[in-house]
Amino acid sequence: MKMDGGGHYNDMLVDQNLIILRQRIHEMTIMEKNYTPPSNWMGWVKKWYKYYDSDVLELVGLSQILLMNSRPSLVLGVLALLILSVFMSSFVILCSLVEIVKGVHF
Repeated sequence: MKMDGGGHYNDMLVDQNLIILRQRIHEMTIMEKNYTPPSNWMGWVKKWYKYYDSDVLELVGLSQILLMNSRPSLVLGVLALLILSVFMSSFVILCSLVEIVKGVHF
């Protein structure tokens, strides 16, 4: 970690190092468990399963860095948009299920 002239750490560097540290700790715990996927899984699932956690951690780390470098109002706007989209899609799915149930004759 680099310090500037005032003795303060470069925030961006610290954040990236923490994300990398979390990812390496997670990889080590996965290696310690020595988890093997079930034999009935398809070949491509077995191949990508071991990389799934690291891919998710990379995505979370990237979004964390992008959000920390953004204005708070932009972050709140994106969060509100995500919450509204989840509620709207849930509502549409629920309405579709209600229509399907109405159409089924017992």
